[in-house]
Amino acid sequence: MKIHQYYVYIITNASNNVLYTGVTNDLADRVLQHKDKMNKGFSAQYQCGKLVYYEEFQWIQDAIAREKQIKAGSRKKKIALIVNENPDCNDLSIGWYD
Repeated sequence: MKIHQYYVYIITNASNNVLYTGVTNDLADRVLQHKDKMNKGFSAQYQCGKLVYYEEFQWIQDAIAREKQIKAGSRKKKIALIVNENPDCNDLSIGWYD
């Protein structure tokens, strides 16, 4: 049986004042797309490319449900989620592309 991996992630900009939540099956590639502004949308407009949070799931349905739950939550809840796992809001993708 094939092992699936899906990710829910939150990225921000350099000053940590904008949050973008998304879902993907290839986290490293998707974060690179955000960093390179390959898709002209919210994350490109607001210079979001700093990965500050992610969760891994085996099933896409679970990942989508979690993404919706996070998106429906307040900014305060999103920040608490990030700070709980990544208190300094470091870019978790540092070193992925060397």
